[in-house]
Amino acid sequence: MTLLFRQCWRVMPWPSIKLNDGHTIPSIAFGTWRTGSGQDPIDQVDRALSVGFSHIDTAQAYGNEEEAGIALRESGLARKDVFITTKYSGRDGLGIEGSIRSSLRKLGVEYVDLYLIHDPSLVQSDIPAAWTEMEELKKAGLVKSIGVSNFEIEHLEVLLASAKIKPAANQILLHPYVYAHQAPLIAYCAQHGIVTEGYSALIPITQLPGGPLDAPLLEIAKRFDATTDQVLLAWVKAKGAVAVTSSSKKSRLEGYLTAADLELTSDDIVMLDAAGAKGARHEFMRKTARRAIVLALSGAIVFRTYALFEALLS
Repeated sequence: MTLLFRQCWRVMPWPSIKLNDGHTIPSIAFGTWRTGSGQDPIDQVDRALSVGFSHIDTAQAYGNEEEAGIALRESGLARKDVFITTKYSGRDGLGIEGSIRSSLRKLGVEYVDLYLIHDPSLVQSDIPAAWTEMEELKKAGLVKSIGVSNFEIEHLEVLLASAKIKPAANQILLHPYVYAHQAPLIAYCAQHGIVTEGYSALIPITQLPGGPLDAPLLEIAKRFDATTDQVLLAWVKAKGAVAVTSSSKKSRLEGYLTAADLELTSDDIVMLDAAGAKGARHEFMRKTARRAIVLALSGAIVFRTYALFEALLS
């Protein structure tokens, strides 16, 4: 990214959301899951930063923190201008503190903005003790905010019972086909001041086409002169969640950013929610969800995604 481009770097159209610890988080992130390793993730993170993304979401399990760090350094952007999320994924035999120190070395930074426990299964034996370790990382200045990922209400209840610092965020699978299932969790998080982050919002069109969402997505997209992926991201924004998304194509990334300008009506949201609920019970979901599970299992980490699809099939 050239100096001239950095000077002209566009203002993010997605608003920032205030976290419960006083920090703020950009409400759209470029995720490095499934970008691989080597030059590809370097190029993709650089591309995301060049079009205006200011939030990079990675994880120990993705195996590309080092590549993300290279792209961040090569961008020339000041550290304060990029929000970095990474996750403790229980890899390489490292505990929570060892993992964050490893992640910081790979990313080439002194702190990350948000550090998440990637899944409750990693700390199931003693959630309170693990969360105490997370709190210590925040106190030590290695991370600005701490949170969780794929936690259900039952896990949050255990955590909050002894927490001195509440999780700032809970990153979960979020798209209209799983919204009815996730809505109580989202409401619980809101009640406790925990921001919801949603990943894989585009699954209805990338992995589960041909379902009840197709028609309303096309109808809304036509009215806005937009694309269906933009409508899905606008839906995530309307739910008050942070959207974590990805693409290797510059044009799509630019479209994701301008999706913030789509102001869905209450009727739009009701229509998408209803179609999503119908799809979750529809025969098409039973035929295609298992295919989505197989695709998810081929990725770096799957955790609760598998369990959620299995619940929808039951």
